[in-house]
Amino acid sequence: MTPDQRLKAAFAFDEPPARDYRFTAEVMQAVARRRLILSLVMLLPPTIAAMAVLWAVAPQFEPLFETGIQALRPAAAIVTVAAFLAAISWRVLRPLRARAGL
Repeated sequence: MTPDQRLKAAFAFDEPPARDYRFTAEVMQAVARRRLILSLVMLLPPTIAAMAVLWAVAPQFEPLFETGIQALRPAAAIVTVAAFLAAISWRVLRPLRARAGL
């Protein structure tokens, strides 16, 4: 054994273990996917409840729609979709921003 080989063998104990970056990235992606699915599943019951309440209350507002507020139906749909997207972004993107330090 040459002196260089002996030094290399002595310092080999101090080297950090090899890391598999691809495996680490795949695990992080799987964790993020699971968190996204769980977040969406947690949003499902309130969304269904809101839809049920709106469906139950809709007949009460039928006279308003017949008297000229029919133009507001598209706006109401847009506001509903925007509120749903805002809830999703608040629930999903807020933790990601906090983790990223934004």
